[in-house]
Amino acid sequence: MIEFCKFLLRVVLGVFYKVELYGRENIPESGGLILCSNHLAELDMLFIGYRIKRHVRWMAKEELFRFPPIGAFLKSLGAYPIKRGKGDIDSIKTTLKLLEEGNIVGIFPEGTRTLGKKDKKITVKRGAALIAQKANVPILPVAIKSDYRLFGRVRVIFGKPFMLDLDKEKKYTSEEMTEISKGIMDKIYSLMEENQVGNNPC
Repeated sequence: MIEFCKFLLRVVLGVFYKVELYGRENIPESGGLILCSNHLAELDMLFIGYRIKRHVRWMAKEELFRFPPIGAFLKSLGAYPIKRGKGDIDSIKTTLKLLEEGNIVGIFPEGTRTLGKKDKKITVKRGAALIAQKANVPILPVAIKSDYRLFGRVRVIFGKPFMLDLDKEKKYTSEEMTEISKGIMDKIYSLMEENQVGNNPC
């Protein structure tokens, strides 16, 4: 089912958008990995995951699963719900189990879509840092650049994986975790700079 959905996405997205991927060689071939990306729109997870070999299990807000057709489609792609603004212990346990089993888990540290919100303050959530501390796996920074206009360009840039220097046993404050997540986002934002994008997309 997953490969069939990816095939459909290749056809549909390839018709309506000019998609350019950079740095796919930076994706480890195996092992638990936290994929962190900026969040422009709901389509982000599709563009990031549909042309890479490994399957990404996305944390997605539970509201998306309330409409059965959309919920079924997201689940077919491996997404699973998480409650925003709450301590969703069950979703965190699911995430840690997926990482322990060697999966890629996709997270948007910004927590909400940012396309068209350039004049508004964007809050970075602490969840990415919390999960990275507990799982002790690499983080793969990914930047996505687009205005999502039909037939427009979508650039997806995969950076190099990195580890956070965190004490697995330490109880960090909420403020400390938020700052660590902001550091993750800084690495993602740096990928958006023009000189980070090569001349040979794939």
